[in-house]
Amino acid sequence: MNILKSIKTIWNYNERVNMDGKLRNMTGIYLLKGDNILLLYRQGGKVVTNVWTGSAGGHFEKDELNDARACVVRELKEELGLTLDDVENLQFRYVCLRSTKGEIRQNFYFFAELKDTVDENLQSNEGICKWFSIDEIGELEMPLTAKYMMEHYCNVGRFTDKVYVGVTYPDRIEFNELVET
Repeated sequence: MNILKSIKTIWNYNERVNMDGKLRNMTGIYLLKGDNILLLYRQGGKVVTNVWTGSAGGHFEKDELNDARACVVRELKEELGLTLDDVENLQFRYVCLRSTKGEIRQNFYFFAELKDTVDENLQSNEGICKWFSIDEIGELEMPLTAKYMMEHYCNVGRFTDKVYVGVTYPDRIEFNELVET
């Protein structure tokens, strides 16, 4: 009986998914320094506002549609004034999919370490930057996909070098390792 209920729940959810093919591609980067992570309290955003997000991030430009790394590097420069010379171990770690507001959102999440030679008192033109202990971030208000991705990262992802794909449901994201086939 539980299997039938699960199938019905998934079927009903899938019926609501936008099938028009409208996409919104976004990136986010989370900067680390030891056991601390830099978050941005994003203010005045078009899609996300008045919540904690990654250190920097945003929408793909047309010439970046096939290159999430190029988008996150551009956002890092635009929002924090940092270049690849200021960070190390830049890694793509998550892609999360979500159907909402008539579009399918694809969020590509990166992590990197801020070099010791870089001043950690960073300012953003998108809101307020603040360093948190990784253990503190669970209670912060975040966008849905960022919240579940960070929960997974804190419990699993930070202890591996794997890339994960997450599919968003109303109350969770289900993550799987993304493997080369």
